[in-house]
Amino acid sequence: MNTWPENVGIIAIELIFPSLYVDQTQLEEFDGASTGKYTIGLGQQRMGFCSDLEDINSFCLTVVQKLIENNDINLHDIGRLEVGTETIIDKSKSVKSVLMQLFEKKECYDIEGVDTTNACYGGTAALFNAISWIESSAWDGRYALVVAADIAVYAKGSARPTGGAGAVAMLIGPNAPLVIDRGLRASYMRHAYDFYKPDLTSEYPFVDGKLSIQCYLSALDNCYNLYKKKAEKKGINVDIGYFDAILFHTPYCKLVQKSVARLALNDFVVNPSDPKFKSVSSFSNIKLEETYFSRDIEKAFINYSNNIFEEKTKPSLFIASQVGNMYTPSIYGGLVSLLISKNMSEIAGNKVGLFSYGSGLASSMFSITITSDYSDNSPLHKLISKLSATKSLLAKRICIVPEKFSSMLDLREKNCHKAPYEPVGIVPEKFSSMLDLREKNCHKAPYEPVGDIKQLFPGTYYLTKVDDMHRRSYSRYFGTIINGNS
Repeated sequence: MNTWPENVGIIAIELIFPSLYVDQTQLEEFDGASTGKYTIGLGQQRMGFCSDLEDINSFCLTVVQKLIENNDINLHDIGRLEVGTETIIDKSKSVKSVLMQLFEKKECYDIEGVDTTNACYGGTAALFNAISWIESSAWDGRYALVVAADIAVYAKGSARPTGGAGAVAMLIGPNAPLVIDRGLRASYMRHAYDFYKPDLTSEYPFVDGKLSIQCYLSALDNCYNLYKKKAEKKGINVDIGYFDAILFHTPYCKLVQKSVARLALNDFVVNPSDPKFKSVSSFSNIKLEETYFSRDIEKAFINYSNNIFEEKTKPSLFIASQVGNMYTPSIYGGLVSLLISKNMSEIAGNKVGLFSYGSGLASSMFSITITSDYSDNSPLHKLISKLSATKSLLAKRICIVPEKFSSMLDLREKNCHKAPYEPVGIVPEKFSSMLDLREKNCHKAPYEPVGDIKQLFPGTYYLTKVDDMHRRSYSRYFGTIINGNS
C-alpha cells in the first residue's frame, strides 16, 4: 500500500529583495562600459543591493517572519527548517540556528534541519531534503520550511553588474498547489573551479567566466537528457514542447535565453530530420560538447527558439531583470515571477520545468505540476494572491547613484567580518563622513551601527551591532520607507 503523503510541494512562498537598487544604464556609464552592455548584453535593468544594515541573518529573519505572518502559520506546525545559502558569515553557527529565535518565543524547539551550501544550488538541495523528510518514516505530519537567501556582490570589474540579493521562504507539505513531480528529476554533479569563494575574509568570489558558462551549459545538457531518459521509462516523451513553462537559474537574463536555445539544440541533435528543424538543418552531425562557444549555432538556435522563449521563459525573468542574481533563491524568484506575470487561468494545470545550477558544481532538473483549481478559495488562488504586492514593492525601492553604490560596496568589503561594529547604513547628506567612519571602524569590535534605517522596507530586520565577540544583534523596522533618488 502506498503510504506516501499525496501531492507534496509548495503550499506558500514569500519573496523579499533589498529596498535599494542601482540602475544598470547608469552603471554602464559610470563603469565606462559600452552602451547596452549590461542592459542588452546581459539583459539586466536594475540590480538590488544592501547597505551594511543587512546581512544574511537579517535577510532570512525578514523573509521567514513575513511568510509566517502573511500565511497565519502556527509555529508548532513546523517540523523542519533548512536554509540554503552561500553567504557565509560564520564557519560554525548556521543561519537556521539564528532563525530559531523566531520559534523560541512560542517554545518551539523540536525542528530539524540546518544549512546547506554549494553556491547557487543550496536552496534546491534544501527543498529536496524537505520533500525527502516529508516522504520518509521520520515525518511526523508537520510542515517543512525551506529558506533560500543570498547577498551576491562582486569586486569591481566585468562581473559586478551580475550581482543582486534576495531571499525566498517556502512552506512545504502535502496537498500543495505547486506539486513537485515525484520520481522524475535528474542531477549532474562534478568537480570544477568555475566560481568559488576560498577567501573567508571577503564576500567576493573567484570567477572563471568562460569556464562558468561552459559548466552551466554542460550541466544543462546532461540534466535535460537524463530527465528525458527517466521520463521515457515512465512512458513520457519529453522535449521542449512538453513544458508549459521552463525556468532556469539566472546569473543574468541573457544566459537564460541562450539556455532555452540550448534545449532546442539538444532536441535537434536527437532528431535532426524532424521537419520542425528545417531552418537549422544545416547544423546536423554536430557534437554538443563542441558547441558551447559557437556563435553561429547559438545565434541560429536563439532565432529558432525565440517564440518558445517569449512564451515559456520570459515571464519568469521579470524579477531577475529588476533585482539581479539572487544566487540560491534565483530559480524560485523565477517561479514567483511566473506566478505574478500571468493570469491564474493561464497557469492552472501547467507543467513547469526547472533547472537549478550551483558552481563547483551541482545541478538538477525537476518539474512542478500546478494544480488546475484556481477558484477563489483554492490553495493556488491563496498562494498567488499572497504575492500580489510584489510588483508594487519593486516600484517603492530607492535608486542609488552608481558612485554611492560603488562606495557602499567598498564599505561592505572593508568591514566584512569586522567586530566590534555598528552599521553606518546610508545617510546621503552625511555620506562622506560616514565613509570615513566605516573605514575607521573596519573590523572593529565591539561596534554598533549608526545607519539610517528609514530606507528599509517596513517589517525588515536589520543589524544593530556586532560586539567584540562577533555576536550579532538584530531589530525590526516598522516605519515608512523614504522613497526617491539618492
